[in-house]
Amino acid sequence: MAELFYIRIIASDKVFYEGKVQAFVGTTMDGEFEFLAHHEEEIVALNVGTFRYKDAEGNWIKAVSGLGVAQYANNRCTILVDTCEKPEDIDRKRAQAALERAREQIRQNRSQAEYYVAQASLARALTRLKETFASSGKGPRL
Repeated sequence: MAELFYIRIIASDKVFYEGKVQAFVGTTMDGEFEFLAHHEEEIVALNVGTFRYKDAEGNWIKAVSGLGVAQYANNRCTILVDTCEKPEDIDRKRAQAALERAREQIRQNRSQAEYYVAQASLARALTRLKETFASSGKGPRL
């Protein structure tokens, strides 16, 4: 049996997951990284995208998340993200509407700060839609 470590994944509105896992794979600006049992202490900035973790039984669970941070110390991992949800829980119509709103905000091009907020919204909406279509096997309408 693979070695386990404790993980707690916290979104702004809920504790998404808490328990022992075999592995955690997340996304940064530079690409993917993986935490395994007894990893050295580290803090990593998470990018908008997907992450996955392998539970104690060996099943991979995938989730879509917003920006956040991951900390690993003493064989314990804490993930803090602004949003987090499983692909099957995403409402496609709401995600499509969010995508269109973000595109319109970018087209309006008001201030630099608003542009960056709109870009983050666009990235989150695209990721959510991509994962809902990937889990259903149907192609996206982006």
